Amino acid sequence: MNLRSILAQRGALARPPQGFWSCLILGAVFALFAWSVPPFLQVENLRNIVDGSAVLLILALGMTLIVAIGGIDLSVCIAFDFGAAFAIVALKDYQVAWYLAVLIGIAGGVLVGLLNAVLVVQLSISPFLATLGTFFIGSSVQRIFTHGGGPITFREAPLEFQNLAVGVFWGIPVKVWIAAAVLLVYFVLLERSILGKRIHAIGMQRSAAHHAGVRVGATLVGALVLTAATSALGGTIASANMQMFTPMAGYAYLLNAIAAVFIGASLRANGRPHVIGTLVGTLFLGMVANGFNLMGLEPNEKAAAAGLVLLLALALSAWQQRKHL
Repeated sequence: MNLRSILAQRGALARPPQGFWSCLILGAVFALFAWSVPPFLQVENLRNIVDGSAVLLILALGMTLIVAIGGIDLSVCIAFDFGAAFAIVALKDYQVAWYLAVLIGIAGGVLVGLLNAVLVVQLSISPFLATLGTFFIGSSVQRIFTHGGGPITFREAPLEFQNLAVGVFWGIPVKVWIAAAVLLVYFVLLERSILGKRIHAIGMQRSAAHHAGVRVGATLVGALVLTAATSALGGTIASANMQMFTPMAGYAYLLNAIAAVFIGASLRANGRPHVIGTLVGTLFLGMVANGFNLMGLEPNEKAAAAGLVLLLALALSAWQQRKHL
């Protein structure tokens, strides 16, 4: 072994592992809130963070699938809104059973996913541009349907439907159970299945995956539809909480869902999105929002501070990744 190899090995050992800086930022922010805001560490407040992160986690898991396959889905907020709208209208205007309303809400998301699939697979439009087009179409449809953007309220929704958002089972909120079930499904799909390996292969090198025999088109269709259906489930839960559909309510989740995925990806050496990382990213964003609320920051100040923390975490992770190259 020559001197250069020895020095290279020593340098590699001296470098902190990939994700070190992201973990450091997450830990520092947690310590800051724990020190500066005593109520932050109370069990009830930590439960509030988990409870408040459930719907965002559902959307972020769907986004994880699309990022893993090599795209960005800007229409998850439209699928979210369609899920809420279809469920509320089914309950209010057609008096269907609560579980049918949930299925109808998910079906609304599937329609969004199928439109994306046609644009991406059949018309060969990039996922970013295709879902951007779906975003504009979907937002316009919502305004037309509601005659300008007014909410659709149904305060007489069945108790079982409301319990999707506010119910408790074995001391844990029902929506946390639902988010945990979606997390388990996505973990098995992306981290433990042959399909997950194909999805990651497409995301890393689509042409190579195609030459290896992966059915790229069919896999893209499945990913786009599943992401939209998952987002619609999140919208259905949100509508159960508010007992209403508000046009473009899903937009509030879009950027946070993307951020959660990329925070999670920064924790892995290869920078690839993964389910557990998305869970960590989602809880981190929930912690930041909760901590700044407890500190009494104004909405604009809170948004700016959260953006700075996010940029610092991602910038340090990117710098550490370049050091590993």
